[in-house]
Amino acid sequence: MAKIVLKEKHERREGMHLHIKGDRCSSPKCALTRRNYPPGVHGPNSRSRSTPYGQQFREKQRAKLTYGLLERQFRKYFDKATQAHGDTSIFLIRALETRLDNVVFRMGFATSRRQARQMVNHGHFKVNGKAVNIPSYAVRAGETVTLKENRRASPLYVQFTARAGKTTIPPWLMVTPDAFEGKMVAAPEGDDLHTAFDPKLIIEFYSR
Repeated sequence: MAKIVLKEKHERREGMHLHIKGDRCSSPKCALTRRNYPPGVHGPNSRSRSTPYGQQFREKQRAKLTYGLLERQFRKYFDKATQAHGDTSIFLIRALETRLDNVVFRMGFATSRRQARQMVNHGHFKVNGKAVNIPSYAVRAGETVTLKENRRASPLYVQFTARAGKTTIPPWLMVTPDAFEGKMVAAPEGDDLHTAFDPKLIIEFYSR
């Protein structure tokens, strides 16, 4: 219960759903729905001044919380994105989106990225027929992610077929629910890289 409360505080602090609590985000129990103001002793009357640094910091925090990364992990993605030739923000978001745990979440196997990370850690999936238990594995265009046959009877996946029909699948992914698999048909581009945070502010934060 304490972990749920902590996650809800994160979402209330950022003022938006970060989908780190799965189905609870869309239920009446969601703390952001019940108390749509930042946590703290001042309650709904609290006020905070936003500075350029503060805005940049908050965008970085939102990105980290969205993908469930620690500062060191997130910084590695940023440093790698800056080394690529082109728009750093595109390379940063693409690297985050193509993590195996995020792909599993996007395909509808899990209700949250946190749950997807646990599934991958426990060895539930194969990539191109080979078992992969590394959440940060970078899925590439043309690769297929498949749920292992011996996991398909698990209560975690009994609703997968029904859920997949209701889940909005990004155009860069293709899911075959009956086969318990999905394929990354192309690298995410353009609108596929739209996020709830501004990557340009993150670049400004690390470029200070």
